[in-house]
Amino acid sequence: MTLHRPLSIPGLLLLLTASVFCQSPNGRNKVILISLDGFPSYTLKDPKLPIPTLRKLIAAGTSAPMLGINPTVTWPNHTAMVTGVRADEHGLLANGTIKRTGTWPPVKVDPMVVKEQMVKAPTIYDVAHRAGRTTAHVDWVAIEKAPTITWAFREWAGLDGPLEQEMVKNGALTADDLESFSRANIVFRDQIWTKAGAYLIRKHQPDLLLFHLLTGDSEQHAYGPDTLAARTAFAFLDSCVEKLVAAVENAGMADRTTFLIVSDHGFKAYTKQIKPNAALKAAGLDKQVFVLPEGGTAFVYMEPISDAAKLVPLVRKALEGVEGIDRIAGVEDYPALGLPNPDKDPQFGHLLLAAKDGYSFSGATGGPVTAEVPQQGGSHGYLASESDMNPVFIASGYGVRKGVQLGTVSNIDIAPTIAKLLGLTIPSAKGKVLPLQ
Repeated sequence: MTLHRPLSIPGLLLLLTASVFCQSPNGRNKVILISLDGFPSYTLKDPKLPIPTLRKLIAAGTSAPMLGINPTVTWPNHTAMVTGVRADEHGLLANGTIKRTGTWPPVKVDPMVVKEQMVKAPTIYDVAHRAGRTTAHVDWVAIEKAPTITWAFREWAGLDGPLEQEMVKNGALTADDLESFSRANIVFRDQIWTKAGAYLIRKHQPDLLLFHLLTGDSEQHAYGPDTLAARTAFAFLDSCVEKLVAAVENAGMADRTTFLIVSDHGFKAYTKQIKPNAALKAAGLDKQVFVLPEGGTAFVYMEPISDAAKLVPLVRKALEGVEGIDRIAGVEDYPALGLPNPDKDPQFGHLLLAAKDGYSFSGATGGPVTAEVPQQGGSHGYLASESDMNPVFIASGYGVRKGVQLGTVSNIDIAPTIAKLLGLTIPSAKGKVLPLQ
């Protein structure tokens, strides 16, 4: 059965009369957290956006704009959703761990650090696993070699993975599907990840599944938001969600499964790029100061760190008045932004640059400091307080009352809400349990 016709009763969208957090009489409750990378909450306002599966889930449950955390980048916000804390506590500030190199450039982003060293706060999958619940992930992030994940289908999947080997053995994938997988186009990879998610649901029925797709993010980076490419990507992603819903129904889990559909950040279009490293080079600071771009923001590092006090005012002078820079935030601003003090966490820089609308940061050092780009692009990383950065939130299925009004939610609310749905608690989380019933 697919979502092209009304869901049956009992089915995923069964309206429950029991308390939201009671154990289902038909077995253990399940939660499937689906992240559609880069899906802005504002896109749901478009009635012509072709997303029938998501609209059916919304109609039977609820949706809300969601506040992300700074920086509005993929790994920090995914980690906020599974820990319930901001970046200054969970330790993810980029798409990997930011390491000091001892050379130039003074920092690099390493995505291959194992989860136990990368994530500094307990996760909901840690809590679930330790309570005897089964856990799985498909293309989740900051989760390399996590010991509390029962089944893993990695972002860089290959024939060396136990779940991948099992799927090939059982005919769910072929060896060719996994050949040079990490270099394949993103639409193909999303299709394979969807097959993996459906397989896990049918074969293993994990109590908690973390699932992540990337096509929406990739297409908006290339062509910008609110474009035909973006709408096509969202339609494709909707079809992927449909396959997971169908797998739940076929596995007989619909009356005890909650779907939470989220994203990590929104998107803005830009037509100009700012190259702060070029401005620093012109000021003679390029051997002492380095800027790491993150789209709508950029992190400024002093080398050595001990020279930060004398370098900060020089950097401010070099960058103030640069076209496209909206704000230069210092360490004193970090607590309100949820960012760590670099004296305590050297992953972060001593200044944060924020771009104006229509601008994005580049790490290039040559050419004009601010320049037009050949084609409109799209970016995130802008301050989380900007509404265009709001991610999407949809809840539907077991324990979710139709039409419940939530207002704006926070992505640090996701972990405690999942915990409650599974009959667990995550005491370290700073978010709140969402009233879905």
